[in-house]
Amino acid sequence: MLILFDIDGTLLRTQRMGVLAVGDAGRELFGAEFREDLVDYAGGLDPVLFRKVLTAHDLPCETAHIDQLRAAYGRHLQRRLATPGKTHALPGVAELIDALRPHQHITLGLLTGNFPETGAAKIAAAGLNIEHFHVRVWGCDSPHEAALREHLPPVAVERYRDLRGADLDFAHITIIGDTIHDVRCAKAHGCRALAVATGGHDRALLEASGADLVADDLSDTEVILEWLINAAPVGAVATKTEPRP
Repeated sequence: MLILFDIDGTLLRTQRMGVLAVGDAGRELFGAEFREDLVDYAGGLDPVLFRKVLTAHDLPCETAHIDQLRAAYGRHLQRRLATPGKTHALPGVAELIDALRPHQHITLGLLTGNFPETGAAKIAAAGLNIEHFHVRVWGCDSPHEAALREHLPPVAVERYRDLRGADLDFAHITIIGDTIHDVRCAKAHGCRALAVATGGHDRALLEASGADLVADDLSDTEVILEWLINAAPVGAVATKTEPRP
């Protein structure tokens, strides 16, 4: 079994440090008029978001410009993440990871829109250990030029195979995220989807998206753990404390 966590709004919150760092980087590179608030970042892939924000400013989107923005973004994000108290793990995250790790049939991983270096920086700033996530799929890992989040679960299967030396059916993958994009990504491949209302989208929208389980957060460790380990009926919806029948 493979459990894949999104990062922003699911594992942790950075008080918009990532978005602000995009603005910092853009102003450093392209001038004081650069704005970071022209695109919707929720559930997006960083390379795609960077193209969107460059396009919104009528700036070129060639690979060289994306790489330039990525490097500057990484520098400014590290600076912002160093501010004490701004980045923290969300309720129940550390406890759930600790509860899952002893189960030898479960592999923990990441499926996120972040670049590897900035995703890792956020995890460290939140006091979490990236080494607990053995399969890592990043926003730049789509094999297609027109990258979509839905391209990432097959990459996770390949990395699981490389790690474990065994194939894995999509039905044995659970994707945990805070947006409808995480849910759609899971459902595109027949994975289970656990949606948490701790980030980009509210509970009503997540419930309407077709998630197999919706929780206010991950703080009810026993209920979430039981659902993750024991297959739940498709379409089951949970309150913060217990699943509906």
